[in-house]
Amino acid sequence: MPNKLKTIGIPFLVVIIAIGVYFSYDSYLHVNTDNAQISAHFLMLSSRVNGTISKVYVEDHQKVKAGDILAQIDLSDYSNAKTAAMAQVTSLEARVNEARVNLNRAAELLKTQAISKERYDKTSADLKDLDAKLKASKSLAQQADLNESYTKIIAPSDGIIARKAVEPGQFVPAGQPLFGFVAENKRWVMANLKETELHDVRIGQSVGIRVDALDGKKFVGKVTSIAPSTGAVFSLLPPDNATGNFTKVVQRVPVKIEMENLSEHDIDELQLGLSAVISINVH
Repeated sequence: MPNKLKTIGIPFLVVIIAIGVYFSYDSYLHVNTDNAQISAHFLMLSSRVNGTISKVYVEDHQKVKAGDILAQIDLSDYSNAKTAAMAQVTSLEARVNEARVNLNRAAELLKTQAISKERYDKTSADLKDLDAKLKASKSLAQQADLNESYTKIIAPSDGIIARKAVEPGQFVPAGQPLFGFVAENKRWVMANLKETELHDVRIGQSVGIRVDALDGKKFVGKVTSIAPSTGAVFSLLPPDNATGNFTKVVQRVPVKIEMENLSEHDIDELQLGLSAVISINVH
């Protein structure tokens, strides 16, 4: 019996030691964590002017190209304002031209003392006043033109409509979020590493990435930035260790890992928030 136990025990002990050596060596070569998620440029698109939505051109999860019109605000009021502003500019331009002719005539009359210096100064002041009004009117016309263009909500880049929160006939104030938009140009991983793991982590180190939702499909990347603070510092309720109820907790620091060599298909599959497992090559 002792010989039999020895026969079974020794190989088992060898296996345990080998596993221990493997993981020790792996932990020396790599920093690993499963506290990581896929990220991308995400923003809420809104209108820069008030108005009633006349048309919506996209649906949830639809791909769009940069410059595509996503929704149209009724532009009747803005077109009328632009027309009125342009008419005001035209009128003032005519008055400025007339005032300039009058000033030239007054200058000739002043040379022969046919008019007083005060009359000339009054004509010059009138021209300056009209010039100022014309500049202000042109600014209003340019703003009216901009406001008319703002009635179109457009895609800032190639991407996907993650969520649509607007329908035709809905009145929207300026700044109200209308579309959740995910840009299609980049994906990266935000990994939260323990403070005890950061000693050997450097910008530029290569990273192996596996994504749970894609059956552990492997990707590659590199460390591009390390946060200057722990995640807890900017939380909604940061911890106050001066209360006397202090419990030491290992803090985590966000590390950004840029994903490389992604195809269009890869970007489509890498949805925001997916869990990932990363392995940073530190040695």
